[in-house]
Amino acid sequence: MLAAQRKDLILATLRSEGRVVAKDLAAELELSEDTIRRDLRELAADGLLHRVHGGALPASPAVADFTARSRIGTGAKAEVAGAAAALVRPGQTVAIDGGTTARELARRLPADLRATVVTHSPTVAIELATHPSVEVIIVGGRLFKHSVVAYGAIAHEAIGRVSADLFFLGVTGIHPVAGLTTGDAEEAAIKRAWTERSAETYVLGSGEKIGAASAFEVVPLAAVTAVLTDAAAPERGVAELRAAGVDVRVAS
Repeated sequence: MLAAQRKDLILATLRSEGRVVAKDLAAELELSEDTIRRDLRELAADGLLHRVHGGALPASPAVADFTARSRIGTGAKAEVAGAAAALVRPGQTVAIDGGTTARELARRLPADLRATVVTHSPTVAIELATHPSVEVIIVGGRLFKHSVVAYGAIAHEAIGRVSADLFFLGVTGIHPVAGLTTGDAEEAAIKRAWTERSAETYVLGSGEKIGAASAFEVVPLAAVTAVLTDAAAPERGVAELRAAGVDVRVAS
């Protein structure tokens, strides 16, 4: 079998089964594990999968920069944002992560809502600049241009002084084994800090993130209150998360 054929098979297996085990695939094709691992490395370098110990998982399409992500799954993000906005109650202190779904959430907060929003995302803050009764507190720091959020020591210190009722967490991967992941280590640390400072954490999990994984763990699935996803989210991925004990709430 040619290398191109093997790679097509690997990608087809990821689509159908949600993972590839290098040892099993090598035995099935009567090839060495080294050959399969080399194929996995090359596919990972092209951004087509995410390598893990023993094999690979689907790569998240949500690792592109902010502008590119703005064009991905807009309808699904609107559904998730609407479900998230419905959870916010008057008088609460709400932490909102960065990202395109978080920006959509800010847009959907009711016009009569009186609450405090704390965010390290300039784009979220700008969306709320004209909201009549939401107090906006911006956490500063070094700008991570890829996601348009603040990060680093200054941001960490500020977050450590906040106690939030809710945190709406954005990630690039939601997987029953790999957990909640994102593509940058320092951004993952900021998300983790928010989770630790919030009474409840809800994951903004549009369907393209379900079953996918990125390089850096944010928190385990057990650390969050629920995953909010859209009606078109993959049924198998949702079922696997629920089997792992995750509260997955599908927008209606």
